[in-house]
Amino acid sequence: MRPYIPKDNVQKKAYYTDRFWVAPRVPEEPVPSEGVYAEDLAAVKAKCEVLKAYIQRDQLVIYINPENNVEVLRTLKEERGYEMLSEMSAVDFLAQRGGFEIFYQILNLSTAKRIRVKCFVDEFQAIESVNPLYRSADWAEREMWDLMGVKVNNHPYLKRLIMPDDWEGHPLRKTYPLEGDEFAQWYEVDKIFGKEARDIIGPENRDPARVDRYDTERFARLGHEVPKGAPVDEGAATPVQYQEEEGVFMIEKFNKAPKVLDKRK
Repeated sequence: MRPYIPKDNVQKKAYYTDRFWVAPRVPEEPVPSEGVYAEDLAAVKAKCEVLKAYIQRDQLVIYINPENNVEVLRTLKEERGYEMLSEMSAVDFLAQRGGFEIFYQILNLSTAKRIRVKCFVDEFQAIESVNPLYRSADWAEREMWDLMGVKVNNHPYLKRLIMPDDWEGHPLRKTYPLEGDEFAQWYEVDKIFGKEARDIIGPENRDPARVDRYDTERFARLGHEVPKGAPVDEGAATPVQYQEEEGVFMIEKFNKAPKVLDKRK
């Protein structure tokens, strides 16, 4: 049996070089001295330290310390009227900075103003849950833990949301291989048949873009599927039509040639 090999350093090997074009950042403008955003920023500064604040695409962006996330969001919700958490997640900066940037996108329905609150946590540093303030953070924090590996303290039910409970690793990290690691390639084989069947069945194919034209059971071309066991050479496939008969879907073969669409002009 092949041993499990961690892929923690994949991103550091050949992830970012000067060969790739880097999109320019959106300009950062200073926060005006008057107006709604100026009052919002003053309310936050009265409660805790603000590391950085600026206007980007007509929205206020505030950088804070991660231990102040609940206090800042409570201030903006209760005192400034930002009652909707429209989005929250994490951005992988493991290779560049050794951690994750967490952001909260909040909306004031009365003034139609948006604020993005950001903070940075190290790879193994936990963040406090904002679920008591915003119920929409429940599944967002579970997804952040499941796919990114950011632990959330005091969450009411922190468990995986998309991947199985016994899955190893976090698939949205940039250090996670695109086609999965050894654990992903053998997961369903081990789960259903046991590890003793690895040599018989072989590893799973985790490439969603792979198309095998010799797979006679595929259903990629609706209405032109290849019957089981039939040759798949060019021109050998016969069009089929699905019809329901007594509650059972049957396949009716047609002898006539498939309709050829005119070329676009």
